[in-house]
Amino acid sequence: QVQLVESGGGLVQPGGSLRLSCAASGRTFSSYGMGWFRQAPGKEREFVAAIRWSSGNTYTADSVKGRFTISRDNAKNTVYLQMNSLKPEDTAVYYCAAQKQSSTYDRSWAYDYWGQGTQVTVSS
Repeated sequence: QVQLVESGGGLVQPGGSLRLSCAASGRTFSSYGMGWFRQAPGKEREFVAAIRWSSGNTYTADSVKGRFTISRDNAKNTVYLQMNSLKPEDTAVYYCAAQKQSSTYDRSWAYDYWGQGTQVTVSS
């Protein structure tokens, strides 16, 4: 069993920055990859970014490319999402997820474990 806990969400003005963290815990924890998704009220969950745990290869959605960066700390079993130049349309609940094995990184069904989410609100 793997537990994922997100943190770092909050209220920020347009153009500002936030850094989200996702800490993983569990006996003999290992995963093929981890990712970030977000869901705004009344909308479906959408892919934001993903990272392969061993190689460090990263992938980002077109909507956030150039603004968001995903990274990891192997020793802490933690993945981060650095969000810069935030826009009101970035407002959503952000979820982190972990997958056991998959060549797919941008679909919810490819992930096995999910955190409870952290709220990000971009408003003046």
